[in-house]
Formats: sequence, structure tokens, C-alpha cells
Amino acid sequence: MAVVLLLAVAAYACGGGTDYGAGFWDLIAGGAERGKRARWLIDHAMAPVWEVNNVWLIFVLVIMWTGFPVFFQRVFTAMWLPLALAAVGTVLRGAGFALRKPLTRLAGRRLYGAMFAVSSLLTPFFLGAAAGGVASGRVTAGTTASTDAWANPTSLLFGLLAVAATALLGAVFLAADARRFSAPDLDGYFRRRALAALAVVAVLAVITLVVTHKDAPHVWHGLTHGVGLVFVIVAAVATLATVWLLTRPSADRSRVSAVGVVASAVLAWGMAQRPYLIPTSLTVAEGAGAHTTLRWLGLVTLVAVVLVLPAVVLLYWLDTHGELEGLTDAELRRGGARDEG
Repeated sequence: MAVVLLLAVAAYACGGGTDYGAGFWDLIAGGAERGKRARWLIDHAMAPVWEVNNVWLIFVLVIMWTGFPVFFQRVFTAMWLPLALAAVGTVLRGAGFALRKPLTRLAGRRLYGAMFAVSSLLTPFFLGAAAGGVASGRVTAGTTASTDAWANPTSLLFGLLAVAATALLGAVFLAADARRFSAPDLDGYFRRRALAALAVVAVLAVITLVVTHKDAPHVWHGLTHGVGLVFVIVAAVATLATVWLLTRPSADRSRVSAVGVVASAVLAWGMAQRPYLIPTSLTVAEGAGAHTTLRWLGLVTLVAVVLVLPAVVLLYWLDTHGELEGLTDAELRRGGARDEG
């Protein structure tokens, strides 16, 4: 179940991260006129799939509180503030995205657009900061809520890495969507931003590795040895592949390599912590629930994956093949005229 939890975190980092990244580029797209085209693409690309990506967050929370209640209690006790801010950001982000499009008044569209964009920046940062607090071992049995648990060098770098990684995913997927919507200008626009985000991710990853040597020594050792090192190497190879693919005429496969970068980084972190949920105070065995609970949780998870995963894959396939495009006003009017006839 610990492996399933880690895979769910990786899935959310990639699926939900792509949406957060789109919000990041929405935030810095510029004024209403300058950023009009980019925001148009973001609206059309995200609309069919933005809600389903939160399925992975639900998986993470259910597995944590059911399968690893001690871990859940310690993390949420020590870091309730950043996690609460991340939760509020998730809600405001969804509300902002859903409400900004149907509004006709410019002031309302700007308000909800700003809510969507700012939340897309703050939410991954606070989630990353909480992960950094776990990785640095600052959450122990006696830890109370304090800024030290999540406002420390490792947490800061994890938060910045989360923002940069989501920006990378968002730009790569938006570049692919630009080609799907026959918008070559936006293809180049988002390719350049993807390369810039990838450079930031690489620099932050190196800095994080240096900082964790003293601030999170157990994780640093895991990242430079064994299975953790294997995933670090995979992430590095995926980074080079993404750079190469983004410079090719057709860069559709860059989505796969970019997902490989982020997923490998998450898996490297998880493998580096072994055998701990919280280095070096709580092992997987110590934080796990009762064996009966874990068996039932494993069965329920299997059933959920069998039911949910094919549906999610089908949704992504339909979206990337342009099968989920909404009807235009002209098409709706033609349909209404046929009905009346």
C-alpha cells in the first residue's frame, strides 16, 4: 500500500500538475489583449479534463488516512496550515476556472481569472513545501504545528520545484494542444516556455540535491544510492529527451518524456526515504494500519483502479483526439433551426 500511495502521488503530480502549470502560464500571460490567445488555448485545453485529475488527490488522501493513520495524523497536525492553504487554493482554483468563462462582465472575468491563476501558483508550492517537511524529517511524534515544519530550506526548494515542474508539464501539454487546435504561433510560444521551465527544474534539482546533503541527509543518501539513484538517472535522461523532442518539428512525444521527468523525480524521492514514511522517525511498518484494514484497502483500491483507470484513459484519448470539443454558438443555432424545422 505504501507503493500504491507513492504511485498515486506521482499520478497527481503529473495529472493535476499539468493543470496547475496551465494556471501558472495563465498568470504570467500578460494583460487582457496580450494574453488573450494563450488564455483561449488554456480554457479550451483544460475544460474536458481539469476535474478528473483531482481523482488522484482523492486516492492519496484515502490511502493516507485509511492505510497509514499515524502518518496522516502527524503530517496534518504539524503542517495543517500549508495543507489548509493548499486545500483552499484547490477549491478557489476550480471555482475561478469554472466561473470566469461564462461571465460577460470584464471585471468579473478578471476577478475569477486572477483567482484561478494565483491559486494555481500557491497550491503546488504549499503541497511541495509540506512534502519537503516530510522529506527533511521535521515531523515527529511530538511535533506541533509550527512554521519550522514547512518553512525550511528543503521545504522551500520542494515548493519551488513543484511550481517549476507543473509549469513544465503545463507548457509541454499546451504546446501539443496548440498543434491540435492548428495554432502554430502558440506551439512555438509554449515550446519556448517549456524549455525555460525545464532549465529551471534542472537548476533547482541540483540545488536541492546540494541542500539536502545537510538538511535531509537520509533522503540525500537515498537519492545518491540504490533505487533512488536509478530514478534520478531516469529523470535526467527524460530531461535530455524532452529538450531534444521540444526542438523537433513534431514534439508530440515530449508529453511522455515530460511526464517521465516529473514521475521519476517523485518516485526517486519516495525510494530515497525507504524504509521510512518520515525520515528517520516513522517507518512504513510503524505508520501502517491494521493488517485487516490494509487487506481490505488493497482490495478496494484494486476495484477502484479497474473501474476508474480505463475511464480516465478513455477520457484522455477522446480529449487528445479532439472528440470532446464543445459546440460553437453557430453550431447550436443551426441545431436549433433543424429542431424547429
